[in-house]
Amino acid sequence: MSNAFDFAPLLPAGLPAPAVKWTGSPKYNFTGGNNDADELPLDGIISAADAVLRREGRTLATYGLESGPQGYRALRDFLVQKLKRDAGIVCTADEILVTSGSLQAIDLVNGVLLARGDTVIIEQECYQGSINRLTRMGVNVVGIPLDKDGMRMDALATALDDLKRCGVRAKYIYIIPTVQNPTGSILPEQRRTEMLRLAEAHGVPIFEDDCYADLIWDHKRPPALHAMSKSANVIHIGSFSKSVAPALRVGYIVAPWAILSRMLSIKFDAGSGALEQMVLAEYCASHFSAHIPELTRGLRNKLDTLMESLNEQFGTAAEFEEPKGGIFLWVKLPDNVDTLKLYQPALAAGVAINPGPEWSVNKPHSRSRMRLCFASPTHDEIRKGIAVLAEVCHREFGVPTRISNVKRG
Repeated sequence: MSNAFDFAPLLPAGLPAPAVKWTGSPKYNFTGGNNDADELPLDGIISAADAVLRREGRTLATYGLESGPQGYRALRDFLVQKLKRDAGIVCTADEILVTSGSLQAIDLVNGVLLARGDTVIIEQECYQGSINRLTRMGVNVVGIPLDKDGMRMDALATALDDLKRCGVRAKYIYIIPTVQNPTGSILPEQRRTEMLRLAEAHGVPIFEDDCYADLIWDHKRPPALHAMSKSANVIHIGSFSKSVAPALRVGYIVAPWAILSRMLSIKFDAGSGALEQMVLAEYCASHFSAHIPELTRGLRNKLDTLMESLNEQFGTAAEFEEPKGGIFLWVKLPDNVDTLKLYQPALAAGVAINPGPEWSVNKPHSRSRMRLCFASPTHDEIRKGIAVLAEVCHREFGVPTRISNVKRG
């Protein structure tokens, strides 16, 4: 419309670029943190919703479900037991704040700890959502290199010493220690002990993101950093997005009340979604422990299909470390491949990938890498999608040098 009101002059400087209008999912979608629809415990969720609403549905008339602003009490009680059993974390329900997904948890932590010009330490390859938030806030980011076991403690020690010599105290060390995103590594207990020692020596807290920790193939994990800390210097966040369903948008923060209370004071949404919390608490109390092995078994099978497909279609041109859990595979292609430039022609052919530089604070280091989510596509879609991706990559970069003749139908 030619007479449409022009909002552009009213927009403040520094806004992110406008969103692209959604036109539907690509045919072969290897992006995002979507999960396996076949493993969604739909019948259990339906039964839980019916039971809890019949029993407590009228509490929806009250903000906070008569549980207060920190979240539905039954869900926080479940988390107290789960965190102790699975992660070794000993806490009370009053040290847990339920959030609208882990992204809100990240925003709340950043909101009380960070200002423009501050410095934080994070993993060199890391969660895009965390990197983007720090960039928008004008925070200085120090990336620590990773190896097959996660963040390197020698590099962390050097970075902390360098900052100290410059008179800079990092506001926190952000890490995804248990099933790292995007690499799928698990930080060994010895490194966790060393990280806690370094953090305490330099007076820097640790921000522990444990959103993928339930999805470990052998169901064995080291204690959480929060559990190992002797000085209560760890803020721990988690989520039900990967263990149950991402669209439910339920996460949580575990922290001492002194800092949790400051986060609660800037949580301006009048409470996270109540119905989601009620249903999760009802479902998880009886079914969570049985659900996780079924979910991880299905995810592990899909990972096998993805690795087999990459080996068949790309051969030695695709390098990767087998992840220890999760929903992502971090793939290295030959140095002449730029995955940012591969993205558009691949998408035009129906294949969506996450280019490596978007998941790194050292973009040149990750130029030829890509993150592939294997949870959402079916086994057949994985095979066909990787075959199409190989064709596109061969056409654009000459990689792989030979293409397998796979019928895609």
